[in-house]
Amino acid sequence: MAVNDPIVILDPTDESAADSRTALERPTSLDGLRVGLLDISKARGDVFLDRLAELLAERGITVRRYAKPTFTKPMPPDLRREITTHCDVVIEALAD
Repeated sequence: MAVNDPIVILDPTDESAADSRTALERPTSLDGLRVGLLDISKARGDVFLDRLAELLAERGITVRRYAKPTFTKPMPPDLRREITTHCDVVIEALAD
């Protein structure tokens, strides 16, 4: 993949017709941004996010924690709305 090639994002959920999505540009810094940490409820993901929250807080970065009810289903719409309303960027834990 070349630097300027478009990024293709595949959604693993069962959709009849795939949504068309465009990846947002990553920020150069997290300073001044509200960071959401999303635990998808897989084993030990919370351990990773606990440590990450500590490291971000030490840098003065605002962190909000979220958790999906289960990793086996898509995120509930109300949780998705809350995260998009209160966060500038999201880090998701995918640990087992």
